[in-house]
Amino acid sequence: MKKRALISVFYKDSILELASFLKDSGWEIISTGGTSEYLQENKVPVTDISSVTGFPECLDGRVKTLHPAIHAGILARRDVISHIDTLKEQKLKTIDLVCVNLYPFFEKVQEEITDEDKIEFIDIGGPGMLRSAAKNHKDVIVLSDPADYQNVINCLKNGNVPLEFRRHLAGKVFNLTSAYDAAIAKYLLSNDEYPRFIPVSARLEQKLRYGENAHQSAALYLNTSGSGVFSNFKQLHGKKMGYNNIKDLDIAWKAVCAFGLEKDSALPLGDADVKRFLKNRESGNKICCAAIKHNTLCGIASGDTLYEAYKKVYICDPVSIFGGIIACNTKVNEAAALKLGELFLEMVAAPDFDKDALEMLKKKKNLRVIRINKAPKETHECVSVDGGLIIQSADRILFDKWEVVTKSVPEQRDIADMIFGMRAVTFVKSNAIMIIKEESATGIGGGQVNRIWPARQALERSALAIKNASLETFDTGGSPFKDDLPARVLASDAFFPFADIVEAAAAAGIKAIIQPGGSVNDKLSIEACDKYGIAMVFTGTRHFKH
Repeated sequence: MKKRALISVFYKDSILELASFLKDSGWEIISTGGTSEYLQENKVPVTDISSVTGFPECLDGRVKTLHPAIHAGILARRDVISHIDTLKEQKLKTIDLVCVNLYPFFEKVQEEITDEDKIEFIDIGGPGMLRSAAKNHKDVIVLSDPADYQNVINCLKNGNVPLEFRRHLAGKVFNLTSAYDAAIAKYLLSNDEYPRFIPVSARLEQKLRYGENAHQSAALYLNTSGSGVFSNFKQLHGKKMGYNNIKDLDIAWKAVCAFGLEKDSALPLGDADVKRFLKNRESGNKICCAAIKHNTLCGIASGDTLYEAYKKVYICDPVSIFGGIIACNTKVNEAAALKLGELFLEMVAAPDFDKDALEMLKKKKNLRVIRINKAPKETHECVSVDGGLIIQSADRILFDKWEVVTKSVPEQRDIADMIFGMRAVTFVKSNAIMIIKEESATGIGGGQVNRIWPARQALERSALAIKNASLETFDTGGSPFKDDLPARVLASDAFFPFADIVEAAAAAGIKAIIQPGGSVNDKLSIEACDKYGIAMVFTGTRHFKH
C-alpha cells in the first residue's frame, strides 16, 4: 500500500527538501492551505485535505483537519486487526507520517495586537494531529521540529525510522505542545495569581558549560513570552556565560535598576513609597553602579558620574570585587571603562557602551560585556524544592510607613541615605546590614545566622573604607566623599531582636537607623537610640533574602 504523509506547516524551513524526498520515494502527500500552495508552486504534487475528508475547509480555516478521516488514519494501530477492518469498512486509509508546526502563538502573544488577533493564533488542529501521531508513534513518524527532517530522510533512505528515534520524536511533540498550551494558559489566566496548575513555557536558549560546580550540568531556558531581562540582553564580548554568572547578573541588574534605568520609564524600587510618605523628597533615576560576588552585593553606590559611582563601589570592598560582576544603570563611557579594565572582572553589564569604552573593554579577552536595555518586570519569583516549586510575588514594596519612633528625628541630610540604604540592602543576603554615606554603601554585612555579626562586620568595613577612600591604587583624585567623617546611616533588612546593634552603631558614630521594626523587643532598641541620640525610623516592611 502506498504510504501517505500529511504536511501542514506555518514555517516552510526545509519543508521542500522533505516533501521532494517523500515524493521521489513514492509517498502520497496530503496538505492544507498555504503549505499545499507552496509545495505545488515548487512542483511537488499534493492531495488537498478536502479530498481526503470530503468536507471543505470552513470557518476561515478554523476547521480543516478536525475530521475522522484524518485522525482515524493516524491513530489506527497497524497490529490490531479490528482497527484495520474499521478503516476498510469506512473506506479510510492510514497516514504514516505527520509533519506539522504550529501557528506562532509564542511570537504573536508578544506583539502589540488585539486580544482577538492573539486568540486567532491559537492552533487547534495542529496540536491535535501531532498528539495523535505521537501517541501512535510505533506506526506513524511525527515531525514537529525542522531540525529532525534530515535525520528522518536519512533513516528512510536506510529502510525505516527506528522505534527508539520514533519515541524521541513523539516525546518532542508533547514537549512542544505542553509548552504551547502553557503559554496560552498563562496568557488567558494573566489575572489569576496562583492558578490550580502552574503553566511553565520556556525554550532552551543554551546549554551551559557546567552548573554551580564543574560536576553539575546546567542549561538556560527563556520564557517563550519574551518577557524578562534575559530575553532581551545581548553579549557583546567575552566567554559564554555560566550558571553562576547568570545568577549573579540577575541580582546585579535588579540592584541597579532599583535606582532607575537610563531611558526606561519604570519606577525605581519603592519610588511610589517615597512619594507617599516623604512628599517633599525627590526620587527617581540615579546613576548607580553595583558589584556582585556569590549572589550578594559587595558594593553599591550612586554618583554624579559613573566613574564616581564605580570608585565608591570599589572603595566599599576592594577585596571581594575581584572576580565579581559589575552592573551599571547608565551608559559606560571611556573614563569608566578605563578603570573597569584595570581589574579582573567576570562581567560588565550596562544599557549601552560608548564606542571607545567598548573597544577598551574588549581588550580583556575573557571579560563578558553585556548590553541590557530593559528593567526587570517579572511580577513573581520561583525557586525549586525537591518535588515542587515555591512561587512568590516579587519584593517591590519598599516600606509601608515612615514612622520616626525615637525622640531624635532624622536630619534632612540623612534621609536620602536612609532611602538609598533600604533599597540597596534588599539585595544583600539576610541577615543584612548596610552602612551608607552619601548614597553609597561603605560597609556591607550579610549571610549570617544572627544580626549582630553582620552589623559589626559592616561597621568595621565602613570605617576602613572611609579611611582608605583616597587610595592612590584607584586614582590620584582624592576621596569621592565630601569629608572623611564616619558614615551616619545604618539600614537593616529586618528588625532588631536586641539592643546590641544600636550599641555597636552608636560606638561607630551612626546617627540614623532605618529598619522594619516589629520585634517584641523593639522597645529595647528605641530606648538605646534615645540614650545615644540616634534617630530611628520603622518602615513596617521586612526584606529577607535567603
